[in-house]
Amino acid sequence: MIIALYVVLAIIGIIILLTIIAPKNYNVSRSVTVNKPVEEVFNYIKYVKKQNDWSPWKKKDPKMVQSYEGVDGEVGFIAKWEGNKEVGTGEQEITRVVENETLESQLRFFKPWKSQSDAFITVDAIDKESTKVTWGFSGVNKPPTNIFFLFFNMDKTVGKDFEDGLSELKVILES
Repeated sequence: MIIALYVVLAIIGIIILLTIIAPKNYNVSRSVTVNKPVEEVFNYIKYVKKQNDWSPWKKKDPKMVQSYEGVDGEVGFIAKWEGNKEVGTGEQEITRVVENETLESQLRFFKPWKSQSDAFITVDAIDKESTKVTWGFSGVNKPPTNIFFLFFNMDKTVGKDFEDGLSELKVILES
């Protein structure tokens, strides 16, 4: 009986320790240079529906069910999706638009697990004919689920998807 109590206390102690040392936040972003003026690039990326043309997640589930609310490219627009296990179920709401600078949105995932992230796409003029596009997101890993991120590299996994999407975006905008 005493040994079982020590085992339970040790397990609880390990969980508490892991919760303390596990990452509390995540921030993933990637960038690409597009050989087009900043105004032209921003006018394309501010429309969430156009992400279907270059998003790596649309390719992971071309049959995902999508619906929309509001005016695309404006604050309050919501894109919803229900997909396979690779893309899950969730929604993206535009929360801020600064013309020729940034598109910010909130990502709310419902399946395979609930989470919320702040996403952004920024554009910076390198010169009159080229633009740096940065795509990323950040959020909070709430305890005790933050323990999962000791074993899952968000930057490596999602960063690869961002790189793939930005490469496709570059091809589309430069063609």
